[in-house]
Amino acid sequence: MMEAAKRLDGKVAIVTGGALGLGEACSRLFVAHGARVVIADINDEAGSRLASELGEQAMFVHLDVSKGEEWTRAVSAAVDRFGPVTVLVNNAGIVAVQHLSDMSEADYRRLIDVNQVGCFLGTTAVIPTMRAAGGGSIVNIASVAAAFGMKHFAHYTASKWAVRGFSRAAAMDLADFNIRVNAVLPGTMQTPMNAGLPAPTQQAIARFGRPEEVAAMVLFLASDEGSFCTGQDYAVEGGFLNLIGEIVMDDQHD
Repeated sequence: MMEAAKRLDGKVAIVTGGALGLGEACSRLFVAHGARVVIADINDEAGSRLASELGEQAMFVHLDVSKGEEWTRAVSAAVDRFGPVTVLVNNAGIVAVQHLSDMSEADYRRLIDVNQVGCFLGTTAVIPTMRAAGGGSIVNIASVAAAFGMKHFAHYTASKWAVRGFSRAAAMDLADFNIRVNAVLPGTMQTPMNAGLPAPTQQAIARFGRPEEVAAMVLFLASDEGSFCTGQDYAVEGGFLNLIGEIVMDDQHD
């Protein structure tokens, strides 16, 4: 029986927040499909353990995505080990629940620096290596929070709307270099970040999403199968956004 084709053969990928949750799922799936993967994270223990498990196709680098100098080191390490980077998954992110009236400037800037500025720094850091490779694919992990307003999540919502908009604008600029840029909008996922939350029951698919389901969308966009896709949003959310639309329509008819 013929072995199934590996969809990322020859690709070199950096996955931020790659040690756990959605990032771990992407790292595992990418390696399974032939990519050489740089797992970039601030969690040294989990990242090193995953890289060791995945073998020679993976390596771990410590990366705080909000610091430009760490991006420079991470990209250099990737190129030195595996060659020019052709895929970047800007997945690293943080979340906090906080009423706007209790939010300090430091609270706000912390989420913006990681979720939004980190995405910018990563994208600009890989442009030279992707140009050297003849092109590439950047996938930015936003959120369904980039499609509506969320109470007690002003900083998180602002950062994810920004990631969505940045992805669309970056796609227009980077098309000149054969670099595609897209955003993925996960719904409520079964990840450590959401531990303790009740499972969603009102959306069309009434359960948590699995990290592997988001990773499958990221894989498509990272691969040559997604070669005509850029500047777009891809929601993986079990019909959650349809539920929001129904609530809005119900409010309008009350």
